[in-house]
Amino acid sequence: MSTKKKKNIDIVDIPENVEVEIGGTLIKFKGDKGTLEKRFFHPSIKISKENNTIKLEPIKKYTKKEKRMIKTFKSHIKNCIIGVTDGYSYHLRIVSGHFPMNVALDHNKIVIKNFLGEKSPRVAQVHSYVKAIIKGDNITIEGIDKEATGQSAANLETATRITKRDRRRFQDGIYIIQKPERPKK
Repeated sequence: MSTKKKKNIDIVDIPENVEVEIGGTLIKFKGDKGTLEKRFFHPSIKISKENNTIKLEPIKKYTKKEKRMIKTFKSHIKNCIIGVTDGYSYHLRIVSGHFPMNVALDHNKIVIKNFLGEKSPRVAQVHSYVKAIIKGDNITIEGIDKEATGQSAANLETATRITKRDRRRFQDGIYIIQKPERPKK
């Protein structure tokens, strides 16, 4: 996936195995892993598709504000293309030293029971189009949307956050041990 730049216009190449449809502010990406829809809107940026490229260009003038938004949109579009071709996966580890922790998947939620001996279970929300797999002490979060996948992994880590205790001694929790690799430029 290469990108080119011509006079205030940023271009993102679309790989052969990805289909892109642009309808107003909604862009649909379809690839081997599935379909992803994202809404991109800025009043002074025009997004169009020509042949196998997506063009991002300012409507009137090219100021620093428009340049920042074009670069942001370009990064989001690249993330969507990577998501529908390769997907994203986060790996987490369950660490329980003091009390045996019970972690179970219940629809769109991961329920954590007996965390530090607590009576009420803790719950972490997982986005509906993200897949969670629990095998022993390892949890894998997989999805095609980078933001939803990352947020689901962060929700798990936040649900087992320990307060008012010595972190050096109480190391129980669920921790992210591997994030998706960044693509090479």
